[in-house]
Amino acid sequence: MNLFDYHRRESCEVHIGATPLGGENPIRVQSMTNTSTLDTEACVKQILRIAEAGGDYVRLTTQGVREAENLREINAGVRATGCMVPLVADVHFNPKVAEVAALYAEKVRINPGNYVDAARTFKHIEYTEEEYAREIEKIKARLIPLLHICRENGTAIRIGVNHGSLSDRIMSRYGDTPEGIVESCMEFLRICVEEDFREVVVSIKASNTAVMVRSVRLLVRAMEKEGMDFPLHLGVTEAGDGEDGRIKSAVGIGALLADGIGDTVRVSLSEAPEAEIPVARKLVNYIAGREGAMMIPALEAADFNYLNPVRRKTQAVRNIGGDLVPVVVADRMDLASDGRLKDFSAHPDFRPDYIYCGRNLPPVEEREGAYIVDADMWTGEENTYPAFPYNMLPFLSQCPADLKFLFLTYGALNEEVRACLKYHPEVVVISQSGHANRLGEHRALIHELTREGLRNPVIIFQQYAHGQEEKEDFQIESAADMGALLFDGLCDGLYLYNQGALDHRDIDATAFTILQAARLRTTKTEYIACPGCGRTLYDLQDTLARIKSATAHLKGLKIAVMGCIVNGPGEMADADYGYVGAARGKVSLYKKKVCVERNIPAEEAVERLLRLIRENGDDPNYVS
Repeated sequence: MNLFDYHRRESCEVHIGATPLGGENPIRVQSMTNTSTLDTEACVKQILRIAEAGGDYVRLTTQGVREAENLREINAGVRATGCMVPLVADVHFNPKVAEVAALYAEKVRINPGNYVDAARTFKHIEYTEEEYAREIEKIKARLIPLLHICRENGTAIRIGVNHGSLSDRIMSRYGDTPEGIVESCMEFLRICVEEDFREVVVSIKASNTAVMVRSVRLLVRAMEKEGMDFPLHLGVTEAGDGEDGRIKSAVGIGALLADGIGDTVRVSLSEAPEAEIPVARKLVNYIAGREGAMMIPALEAADFNYLNPVRRKTQAVRNIGGDLVPVVVADRMDLASDGRLKDFSAHPDFRPDYIYCGRNLPPVEEREGAYIVDADMWTGEENTYPAFPYNMLPFLSQCPADLKFLFLTYGALNEEVRACLKYHPEVVVISQSGHANRLGEHRALIHELTREGLRNPVIIFQQYAHGQEEKEDFQIESAADMGALLFDGLCDGLYLYNQGALDHRDIDATAFTILQAARLRTTKTEYIACPGCGRTLYDLQDTLARIKSATAHLKGLKIAVMGCIVNGPGEMADADYGYVGAARGKVSLYKKKVCVERNIPAEEAVERLLRLIRENGDDPNYVS
């Protein structure tokens, strides 16, 4: 693929009701109901709200045959209003349910991890080649009848792999790896191809954005090798709610969309389903705006591996680069209307590593941390460091500072700049871009530095212009712009600049949240929370809010809040604690992958979770 120029991946067109997917069609957005699929009226009302918000498809959980059969009534109810949004049945564990649902839905989603294989137990099982081949034959025996039904009824299929529901068979042979996730998907796709069934959409999802992005990249390559061009559905599972959920989704989904990968998107938020649609639409429209951008002439670094990227090797300068976590640079250049410095105090949880203040260095008594100043203002004061524009290189060479910053664009990377960087390893590059495809230009600069053997760290500068009422737009855009750069291993620091009335604390918090969403730097509690659906067994939104309120101070802890058992133990595998719906009104608690308390009444479960955290010594504020 071309790392530097935006083009959508070519995919075949799949017919899903009156709304085709892939091919030349626009990127579609979708959501999922969280009402009982047996409640026809509630489902119809929610589907209409999602469609009115702009959703192109609506998915419904379909646990059993009764729910599958009721899709007929739901579909009829929706069509009676004149709404033609296609309905998608979400099926787990029972092939018979999928076969019934295919009669009444425009698309059926099946999960390879639990469609044929037994429920996972996280046990290692040894297979001979013959035994493994027999398992594939079992898949064929269960999948081919569904393909026949779908062909007869004009129903599409989504092969939807979740990282959290890989079967013991796949885990035993491939481990808990992106390669295993891809093979779980490819086993089903090969059968579809053998049967000449082409109405197929594919997805790979995970709550870990790094796993999700790498797995989808590998899947695209695997499909290309076998001549497949099925369209792709993108999503980050269990992203959570609020700002964290939006940023985490934009980091993962945006990283793939920015490389032209993806034909439909679901942003999975633990909120009302219709709230997902505007977020997904903003993300899709923002990335699609790069279509037709001016080409960027650049070459890929020889040792860069898009499918298995590692962090670019740099020489650490102070606390930047090397194996250190990416730093956050904050902007504090603006003055108040009376010419005085504004109140630029930082949020205690999100203190920038460096503050760029240009020519407005605050008095010593008002400073917090390290400051970057314009080079001609630098006097050598403690904890201040000079920043040079690229046309001041002669002065840079004369500056005695042990840490210097150089603002640089790809177009300005000439021989003089290369020579300067070679002889001044203490220089940290701040990569700037005004290109319509800023990802491509940032990549171009960093790849060229790598090609030249230059190991200067690079901080990514991203510029926006949003007011406070557009905070969500800022968060989505900045997260989407940074995703691929973070997963490519090209970022030693992040500098978000906004020209507008956006609170500087919100900008700082966004930068740190982006880094945490990419699993590169942890600054707060992380919540792995599913969006909820008709399978959810308790009040998910209220419960998540209560848990967050009680645990927000537990920096670095991962807490999973899962509506049901379908993806629970698997998707929350790297969580420290898990809160999982076990039955209607009942909850089970997990420590890592181990269930430690079963079937607790939901009204007691939050307090029992907090007690479990305290008993294990993971709440530093608790005194027994």
